[in-house]
Amino acid sequence: MNREGIIRMAREAGFYTMQGSKGELYALSYQHMEKFAALVAAAEREACAKVAERFEPIEKQDYVEYASAAIRARGSV
Repeated sequence: MNREGIIRMAREAGFYTMQGSKGELYALSYQHMEKFAALVAAAEREACAKVAERFEPIEKQDYVEYASAAIRARGSV
């Protein structure tokens, strides 16, 4: 997830910029923040699913170990 993607999701959730603002985004309500959090979580789930789809191990245990390690590694980027 990059900066542009985060800004796109914030706007989709209903965040707005103020006149004369330097690009800051503001939420109107807790509902907007909840929608934004849901959009971010959905994007992360999809990214994790794509990581898992790359693996074709021989045994199920291999799949679990490789996929979980790759997903955890996403947090260090």
